[in-house]
Amino acid sequence: MRSPIADYLSHLYEDLLKVTSGTPYQGIPAMADADTSKFAIAMATVDGHIYTVGDAELEFSIQSISKPFSYGLALDDQGLAAVDAKIDVEPSGDAFNEISLARKTGRPANAMINAGAIATISMIKDGETSRFERILEMFSQCAGRELSLSETIYASEALTGHRNRALAYLLRSFNIIETDPTPALEDYFKACSVMVNTSDLAMMAASLANGGVHPSSGAKVMSAEAVQRVLSVMTTCGMYDDAGAWISAVGLPAKSGVGGGLIAVLPGQLGLAIYSPALDAHGSSVRGLATSERISKDMGLHFVRAARIGRSVIRDHYDITDVPSATRHTEDAVKLLAEYGKRAHILELAGDLLFAGTESMVREVSDLSADVELVILDLRRVDELDKIAIRMIQDLNNAMAAESRTLVLVQDQLFAPLEEVKFFSNRNDAVEWAETTLLLRHGTPDLMPQEVAISDFAALAPLAESDIRVLDAAMTESKVADDQIIRRVGQDFGGVYFILNGKVVTSTHEGDKPTRHATLSAGMTFGEIALGGEGDQTTRVTALGEVHLKVLTAEAIAQLETKNPSLALRFWKAIARDAYTRVEENLKDSNYPLR
Repeated sequence: MRSPIADYLSHLYEDLLKVTSGTPYQGIPAMADADTSKFAIAMATVDGHIYTVGDAELEFSIQSISKPFSYGLALDDQGLAAVDAKIDVEPSGDAFNEISLARKTGRPANAMINAGAIATISMIKDGETSRFERILEMFSQCAGRELSLSETIYASEALTGHRNRALAYLLRSFNIIETDPTPALEDYFKACSVMVNTSDLAMMAASLANGGVHPSSGAKVMSAEAVQRVLSVMTTCGMYDDAGAWISAVGLPAKSGVGGGLIAVLPGQLGLAIYSPALDAHGSSVRGLATSERISKDMGLHFVRAARIGRSVIRDHYDITDVPSATRHTEDAVKLLAEYGKRAHILELAGDLLFAGTESMVREVSDLSADVELVILDLRRVDELDKIAIRMIQDLNNAMAAESRTLVLVQDQLFAPLEEVKFFSNRNDAVEWAETTLLLRHGTPDLMPQEVAISDFAALAPLAESDIRVLDAAMTESKVADDQIIRRVGQDFGGVYFILNGKVVTSTHEGDKPTRHATLSAGMTFGEIALGGEGDQTTRVTALGEVHLKVLTAEAIAQLETKNPSLALRFWKAIARDAYTRVEENLKDSNYPLR
């Protein structure tokens, strides 16, 4: 099934294709004629899954999006104190290529403006492996593939980068750069000329979101301390003189580049990347800004809504053959459910259902085999349901319905915004519904008989017909009204009850709170378990609707043991065999105790 998240991104992409304002960056000749029709969106989660739409594999130069990653490398090389001594962490409020140096010290305002980025490059170690080789290797690790330098873009940068040359020499005059600034400046031009695509940028952003660890490879690309500093500076300075408007509207650490790329990071959850080369007056992608604002608003990604780290909220995932309901079925029905039960899956969720957690759940459901017809989401351990989680569950419900599949929820009580989704208050009832649905779809009416004669009871199947006739003749027949209590806890053994028609529920009670144990229907028995332990009834048995019964009473059984002991023995063996089968079923469910 196609993911609702992929559908959302596709619809957003189509909508924002209509945005045509802005022009490509004219300051670098090799980029001045970029095709403004090109547009891509990529979103990568911290567990390595990536969604893409549009021209996501089209390469372009990374430009200023290189700055956070170069900054992280310098921080890991030199330490925070050494880098802070040369580069401040304050917003400049100026454009990316403004001078923005401290009047007395010459210290750049931050590492995201050009002056700060050139100073940053000068602090990256240069040795047996050249500085730029180290930069390129680090960028490649963050992207998850080998990246390369565009010699054409680099040559164009070097040819026209007069202002950057002036900044480099100004930094040298203040001793921020302590040696000849030309090598650092050249490496800065090269870092900006590395070619990436939108998918690469999403994975680079996700590496920051994941605490400096690449989500797929597991490679440690940046220390946690450096990531914290990088994301902090991206938050306040990454969008230059538009940073205030950005953080208010979008609320994510971000970095734009004049090549048309833009990244945003939701720590612990995801990395977002957009490419569209038409820029606004601040040097940021027009479609990139519009896309980021829409996604943040629609998906609730603003950092003030950030949840705990976005690992999967899926606590467990199994099908209903692992947790059969408390309803007893005929042997043929049990066989059919063993074959078709894998078509009904249960996902137990826990923690915060914000974007990242809900995304992992939606992806898990979307990736289920096409023959899975029913999905039960158990939400009873969920702490918080955000608006985006509600929307994504609603979208998932609609997507499944469009494929003739069904989503149901298990919650302690109905949550009004999700009232359109089928709801059960406990897992047992949801599994019972799933079993009934599968039996109706794939079985025949006789699998759920409404009326069963004594001769057709599975519990008596080992007995000869003549034995069954004798037992039937000794039984007492009765009809019980809805909600009438048939057996109470603590009563002496009253005999074996055979349900001819209708249903009963067995339960125990602690104060006013009942715990339901089993639903028994036509063709099933109860009462025999009272012979175990102290010989007392251990559960309450209540009619669920009108019930037609036959009872082989304790007195009738006592007479049978006296007059026909061999038949009594055969009877008890048959009943014991049936009871043992039920105990096995209950033990099987004990691995999944939350009912």
